[in-house]
Amino acid sequence: MLTLEDARRMTLAAQRTAAENKWNVVIAIVDDGGYLISLERMDGTQKGSVRVAEQKARTAILYKRPSKAFEDMVLQGRPVMMTMPDVICLEGGVPLIRDGVYVGAVGVSGVKSVEDGIVAAAGAAALGA
Repeated sequence: MLTLEDARRMTLAAQRTAAENKWNVVIAIVDDGGYLISLERMDGTQKGSVRVAEQKARTAILYKRPSKAFEDMVLQGRPVMMTMPDVICLEGGVPLIRDGVYVGAVGVSGVKSVEDGIVAAAGAAALGA
């Protein structure tokens, strides 16, 4: 199970990485059903990134893979992937695994998708800390 304390620790780690790079982002943490546990919008981040970050996290947990996998499929010529339910084809969503079990996901939006991915990875890494 993913706890609120876990979500706070991951959010802080993600925020540190974003701040170090001067990136304003939204960080969403969802549980194993894709439901929001935590959402933080850093000052100056566009409001549209709120929904995008949450959808990146939801994609990662519902399909048990990073949202980048879908972005890669589209870029490799499979645009049909954009029609799948509850999928956003942009990097920045990372599933969270604890003891071999998918417990939730982190989603980040606000800068380039590769940069969102870096911030999301930092948040995910904090789960094990």
